[in-house]
Order: sequence, then C-alpha cells, then structure tokens
Amino acid sequence: MHLATIAVHDRKAAAVRLADGSVLDIAGAANGLAGDVGETLRAGSVQAIVEAGAPALEALRTLVADADGGAHAEARHAFAGVTLLAPIPAPRKNVFCVGRNYAAHIAEGDRAQNKNVGVTEHPVYFTKPLTAVIGTGADIPLFPAVSESIDYEVELAVIIGKSGRNIAHAAAMDHVYGYTILNDITARDVQRRHGGQYFKGKALDGSCPLGPWIVTADAIDDPHGLSISLSVNGEERQRSTTASMIFDIPTLIASLSEGLTLEPGDIIATGTPSGVGYAMEPPRFLGDGDTVVCDIPPIGRLANTVRRVADGR
Repeated sequence: MHLATIAVHDRKAAAVRLADGSVLDIAGAANGLAGDVGETLRAGSVQAIVEAGAPALEALRTLVADADGGAHAEARHAFAGVTLLAPIPAPRKNVFCVGRNYAAHIAEGDRAQNKNVGVTEHPVYFTKPLTAVIGTGADIPLFPAVSESIDYEVELAVIIGKSGRNIAHAAAMDHVYGYTILNDITARDVQRRHGGQYFKGKALDGSCPLGPWIVTADAIDDPHGLSISLSVNGEERQRSTTASMIFDIPTLIASLSEGLTLEPGDIIATGTPSGVGYAMEPPRFLGDGDTVVCDIPPIGRLANTVRRVADGR
C-alpha cells in the first residue's frame, strides 16, 4: 500500500493510492466506520495510522478494496488534482540518519578529503530537525549567505511501526512499518567549518525532502535489493542498490535502539551511495534552478528544485 499526506481543498489529509492511480482521502472514506479504528482513520493523519498499527492497516485495506470496486467516490481525487506533501509532514522526533554506509561513498569521501577513515566498526548516526522536512515538488531553499556548497544524497528511509528499545537483530524487521525516499541535502562548507560534525551542515531549513509515498513493508519483498539513483537536471549522478549497504536494516535498528526507544513514525535514513557532488573532480554543487530527482522504483520519484531565497539568508 502507498500512503501519503496530500494537500487538497486547502487542507492536509492522509491518503492512499488506488489501483487506477487516483488517491483516496482516508478520512472521507472512513466516515461510516465505527470504533477506535474509524476514529483513527478519520483523524486524517499518516502518523496516527502508523501508530494504530495492524488494525488500522487492515481496515484501510478494506476501504481501498471497496474504493477500487467503485465505492467512496466522494473521497476519491484525481492524482493531478492534489499536492503531495511529505508523508509525515511533522515527525514527532528529529529524523535519524546514517552516515558512511556504502563502501564506494566512503572511498570517494576519503579521496576527496585526503583522509583514510574507512569503514567504521559501528554505524555513524546524526539527525535532521523537523524544520528540514519538505515534500516532493517543494523547493529546496538556497541560502548563499550561509552556504555555497549545497550537495545531495539519495537514501532509502525506514519508517518504524512498533515501539522498542534494545531491539534484537532477529526481531528488527518486525518493527518496520514501511519505506520512503529521503534526500539528505548537505551544506558541505557549513559541515566543515563546524568541525566536520554532521548536524549543522545537514540541518538547514528544507534540507530533508521526503516522499513521495510511504510504501508498507508487505509491498516490498526485499528492501535490501532495491535500485537507488539520483539525477540533477536529468544527468544521473548516483546509482547503486541497497544490497551495497554495509550495515543492513536490522543492524541499524538493533544498534540505534540500544538504550534508545524507537517509536511509531520514527524515520531512519540508511545512507547514500557514491556520486555525491563534493567528491567529483572538480566538485559540482547544486545551484539556483537545479532539479534533483531521487528514484527508488517501488516507492516512486522524489523531485525538488533548488531556489535561492530572496535575501540570501
């Protein structure tokens, strides 16, 4: 199932994609549904649906089947008539991110920085704040007074569906609700002038494009066998498969959850492959008007255009 948050008729609504490509406003379709599940679906929030777990997902499958059969016409919208926002527009926590999780990306980074860090023994984590999150089609703000070295990183992101702390590796995939795409926009010069630590250079407003859909875990047979790519103005810059991750998804969940409770709706970006702008010779950063498209075929295409802010700040 493909879940999204849409803007339609000047309001935000949780939606699901139907077989013909149209989208179903979940709250509208759930008008006659009784009980706690009906109340959850009518809340119109993807976060609430994720939190409600299997019962909400099962009720949603029934609504989708009915809509595919012709019911709930009043809650159906043509895809062209809605705007896709980030699937979870305001996450409850900072977005968790993983650095240095593809060997070729580590090698290009070490070469570009004349270092030899190599593969770390444990995953490297950082976060991106809520103000960084935007949806597909939204502009990535360019702040030339702040940074002149804006870069891109396509990543598969995991949506947590079940709470847990100290999650065992063998049980980790039971905590996955679904998957989406994340573009880890990074101000490389800001990152360097703050000691090389990740947070500040990866935390600028609009630096976390997310979407276009959350695809539920049951709809993706193998999240470690997905094609992942990124293009800038139609020129392919990154291409790999998630099979090339150094630390797989169960390892990331088990490691991150050590002494730290993961909760429904938490987002974990799993790292980027090689081909980033700062490691090219010469480096090639994003500029005003550049369009960046991230593609993971079972999930879709996350497309955003870079736009200079009016005052440069």
